[in-house]
Amino acid sequence: MIREVYINETNCITPLGFDVDSNIKAILRGDSGIQLHQDVSLMPNPFYASVIADEKINSAFEKISTDKKYSRLEKMMILALEPMIKNSGVELNSKTAFILSTTKGNVTALKDNAEASFQNAHLDVLTQNVANFFGFETTPIVISNACVSGILAISVAKRMIQSKLYDNIFVVAGDEVSEFVLSGFNAFQAMSDLPCKPYSKNRTGVSLGEATAAILVSAEAKKAKIKIIGDSSINDANHISGPSRTGEGLFRSIQNAMKEAQINSNQIDYISAHGTATPFNDEMEAIALNRLDLQNVPVNSLKGFYGHTLGASGLLETVIAIESANQNQLFESKGFDEIGVSETINVIEKNEQANIQIFLKTASGFGGCNTAVVFEKMK
Repeated sequence: MIREVYINETNCITPLGFDVDSNIKAILRGDSGIQLHQDVSLMPNPFYASVIADEKINSAFEKISTDKKYSRLEKMMILALEPMIKNSGVELNSKTAFILSTTKGNVTALKDNAEASFQNAHLDVLTQNVANFFGFETTPIVISNACVSGILAISVAKRMIQSKLYDNIFVVAGDEVSEFVLSGFNAFQAMSDLPCKPYSKNRTGVSLGEATAAILVSAEAKKAKIKIIGDSSINDANHISGPSRTGEGLFRSIQNAMKEAQINSNQIDYISAHGTATPFNDEMEAIALNRLDLQNVPVNSLKGFYGHTLGASGLLETVIAIESANQNQLFESKGFDEIGVSETINVIEKNEQANIQIFLKTASGFGGCNTAVVFEKMK
């Protein structure tokens, strides 16, 4: 019999708060982390992004460690994991794994032209540094697959639990707003000149953000309110930066995840979509959802609150979606005004109560990657 897989703990570190509760309160108030920034060390012109103040990260980290050797991103990841590991009571033994998910990792280390900085930019070094802080016994695992990294890490954790390799897996995901990331998206002419507006007619591109998020995936439902019941990841092999115009990779990912979960489209109560507010991404998602007869299911993008947090986005948005389900509350798709995709989808325009039993989280990224995971609230 295939093992059931549960999510027992969640946490997140974002511009809206350093725990899940403060993030949910901020979302319900309609607060957004996206602000106008004028920081020439990141970008010569003013830009909109969702950035955490250094002082907040440092003061929070000083409460758990006086060690000065950790990078900014490492501190954010440790802050996301620390209360969760403490609260869970899970032993960090040979049956407990650690997965770190990121798109760019410590890419900021490369600004310093030194051998040590070059080493610190390696993803395995970042991962080992975070693992060593807590003393994980097992060899840490890195997941880095563009912007599906965060949700793909959940998928990988699920399969490892099902294969009985591990009983518990701590997953952390994170990325920073950096000069490298800003200049890259700016070169694509993909950055919005205002806070992003996913699925909207007047959207002009992505707003970038930074965050870390963490979950505990387990074979036992100790504190679990959520079960992972299906997953799939399909690459559409279309283009290095542009998704399939027919949404083929996302379509197949969702189709496979639903098949494993043994559900039909009419059983999904809510979709937490990718919704980057770029013309091609939003259009592709709308097409894929219609092809699966999911066009009437309430859907939101959380990018209007957090910006696109790259490798963190899939995990962060799952953490928020879990709270949606647990509180039977649909959160608005912030920034949305008038539908701007060719196929009709049911974008959530205001916070409202709803019975959420099963929900779907999707993500898509550069290189044609797509991931879909289906979750069920435990009765």
